[in-house]
Amino acid sequence: MFFIFKPTYVFDKVPDITPEFLKKKHIEGLLLDLDNTLTTHNNPVVPQSSLEWIGLMKANGIKLMIVSNNHAPRVTPFAQQLGLDFECEGAKPLTFGYSRAIKRMGLDKRNVAAVGDQIFTDVMGSNLKGIRSIFVFPIKPEESLPFRIKRACEKPFLPKFDTSCK
Repeated sequence: MFFIFKPTYVFDKVPDITPEFLKKKHIEGLLLDLDNTLTTHNNPVVPQSSLEWIGLMKANGIKLMIVSNNHAPRVTPFAQQLGLDFECEGAKPLTFGYSRAIKRMGLDKRNVAAVGDQIFTDVMGSNLKGIRSIFVFPIKPEESLPFRIKRACEKPFLPKFDTSCK
């Protein structure tokens, strides 16, 4: 039962995920969470580290798409800055957003992984969809009460950082 909360791979942060790792694992496409994965929560500015990483992934032929539970006004300008397609209102952990994104990418789900910082949305949604998950630790802890409660509930399921993924 608890396997549904277990990520396939664990990295400290998104830029630690390398094209070499993805190719070794036969991952051709990544579904990317937005808040606290590519940037801090509700931040409209794309960090330089995310820009560089996206450029590296594109240069190595890795297909990328943002799948976010946020609404279009949040996702659209950020995705445009990165030059990425997106699925907003993804309803994670439900699989609708992942299904639409995988279809749009034109990839077999066996060659897709989802990257995100939350166990109960990103990891659980990936496992329900039957795709691999790449858990990254949040860029910055959220301050709001609902997020603090959610993070406290996730704590027993948080993976240990494992450098063997690399």
